[in-house]
Amino acid sequence: MTPGSNIPLSAARVAVDVAAPVRLDVSGLLLTADGKVRSDDDFIFYNQPAGAGVTYRSGGGAAPDAIIVDTTALPPGIEKIVVTASPDAAGQTFQGIEPTATLRNADDGSVLATFTPPQLGTETALVVVEIYLRNGQWKARAVGQGYANGLAGIATDFGVTVDEPAAPAQPVAPPAPTVQPPVTPPAPPLTTPPAPTLATPPAPSAPAAPPAPPAPAPGAGKINLDKGRVSLQKNQTVSLVKGGRPLLSQVKMGLGWEPAFRGADIDLDASVIAYGPQRNHVDSCYFGKLTILNGAVKHSGDNLTGEGGGDDEVIVVDLGRLPQEVTGLVFTVNSFSGQKFTEVAKAYCRLVDAATDQELVRFDLTNAEPQTGVMMAKLIRQFSGEWEMTAIGDFVKARTVRNMVKPAAQAL
Repeated sequence: MTPGSNIPLSAARVAVDVAAPVRLDVSGLLLTADGKVRSDDDFIFYNQPAGAGVTYRSGGGAAPDAIIVDTTALPPGIEKIVVTASPDAAGQTFQGIEPTATLRNADDGSVLATFTPPQLGTETALVVVEIYLRNGQWKARAVGQGYANGLAGIATDFGVTVDEPAAPAQPVAPPAPTVQPPVTPPAPPLTTPPAPTLATPPAPSAPAAPPAPPAPAPGAGKINLDKGRVSLQKNQTVSLVKGGRPLLSQVKMGLGWEPAFRGADIDLDASVIAYGPQRNHVDSCYFGKLTILNGAVKHSGDNLTGEGGGDDEVIVVDLGRLPQEVTGLVFTVNSFSGQKFTEVAKAYCRLVDAATDQELVRFDLTNAEPQTGVMMAKLIRQFSGEWEMTAIGDFVKARTVRNMVKPAAQAL
């Protein structure tokens, strides 16, 4: 899923687990139509693990914590369940942490959707997803809104108040005047702090909501490969899943371009940069290093002609052979000769099934900027094992792949 996208629930009982390289505290809030909790019974977390239709399940440190929602058991008047996450360590932010929420059928464990919020930084708490009722149908929406002042910011936003003042919630305007962050428990075995005191919500007001992100591609919910080739727009994501099965074979990333206005030949270089779970640089594959990760990623080194206008350079990625330490790949193009991308036309990248030469995904880059580097797309490994490709299309000042390592990490 991408921020703002939604899917109808195909199961009455669903579980939302949130995984990351560090231990996370996951909680759920039951909200009425005005976007507020009714009482302390509507705040479900490690110290209050059961409520009406909503339960908290601890992973014990070995598996991600989860919130389980039984839509048939929710009390009348509850129209939304918000699932939140925050790092267990006091003061830790989401900088360098890639949390992934997985929505599952709670009865058989099958995956309904996954969501990785993009480009997190100083946030210390996150509204990850919400389960909500719309026209008699329960749905799930990817949110990904962060708060810089921890779980207190989220609690304040949904009508929870305690005794002492704290900073107002960011970026949403605070609806309550005073909050105090709840005490973060140490790593397991857990020492549970006192449950926060929840006050009766103030007079109903319009619920604060994050600004709507760009609409996803046609078709609600996760975009996958079931309907054939996908044409992406900037910031859109496609899950490399077909027929319910993750694509874990060899794929070719072809990158192409042409000189604008029939100018002189332009020396552009395509590369792929591999990262670990902390956005740490693992290795780079480019014209000077044609093979990395024990052959799981290979650069053509040649100008290969392909379908359509032809691929100028091709990078082959064996998704099934990528080591577990690699969780993200960013595909880049640099103008080694220093010419700007405003002098380049018809730049694109496409993902091709290496076994069948079938084009799976295409991203055509438009509205070039006067820069020397561009981040075309990224592949991110989800907690469920599947890979997702997102079109980036961001320009930077960088003539070599070495100069792309830092901005590409920030784009993950």
